[in-house]
Amino acid sequence: MPVCVTLDFSIDPARTAEFLALIKSVAHDTRAYDGCRLFDIWTDQDKPGHVFFYEIWESRAQQEKYFGWRAETGLVEKIGPFMTAPPVICYFDKFDG
Repeated sequence: MPVCVTLDFSIDPARTAEFLALIKSVAHDTRAYDGCRLFDIWTDQDKPGHVFFYEIWESRAQQEKYFGWRAETGLVEKIGPFMTAPPVICYFDKFDG
C-alpha cells in the first residue's frame, strides 16, 4: 500500500540556500530509489528556514530502507549542522472517502 511521508525541517535561515543546494544535488538519487513515486521539496513563503519534504512511496518498508541507505551514505550526518531542531517525520495512509 502506498504511503505519504512528510519531513518538516527547521533550517538555519542563513544556511537555507546551502541546504537546498545539497538536497538538490542528491534529489535525483532519491527519486530514482526503488519505491519512490514522488519527492517534492517545499519552502515556506513566510518563515525562512522552514523546509518541507512531501514524498510518496510504494510502502513504508521501502521508505525506511531508503532512510537506512541515506544514513549509510552519510547524508543524514551532512544535513545535521543545517538544522535548528530535529525534523518531524510523519507517515500517512490515504483515506479514500
